[in-house]
Amino acid sequence: MKKDIKIPKVKDVYIAVVKEEHLDYKTQDWNAYIINNSDADLDTVLIVSQGMSEDKMTPPMRHTISKLPARSYAKIEYLQEKVLELNNSFKITFFEGNQMFDKTYLFRKNTINEKALQTVPLMQLKGVLVQ
Repeated sequence: MKKDIKIPKVKDVYIAVVKEEHLDYKTQDWNAYIINNSDADLDTVLIVSQGMSEDKMTPPMRHTISKLPARSYAKIEYLQEKVLELNNSFKITFFEGNQMFDKTYLFRKNTINEKALQTVPLMQLKGVLVQ
């Protein structure tokens, strides 16, 4: 039965949007990352990202990471400046051992900006973090 299905709470997995230099184009770009700050490897990480507001919606972007080792991170996607004006959600599903985990991370519109930068775990960069 539905009430018998238990999906445990996600811990130590974050989404960060980091502003970093693009070496080829010499621009400052916003990039989304998934961070695994736990002691366990994550398998079959599925990510669906989408920007939305009352009157606008981006198409969903789907990403797969076959394995995200413990204490590591991986780039998800580049975020255009126009998308930062929308609510941006990242729905993450992954396996840790034989257990499935699922969580949706939400960056509210205009919260990804220079004033919100903070130190991001495991990365030597500053960004906006959602836990």
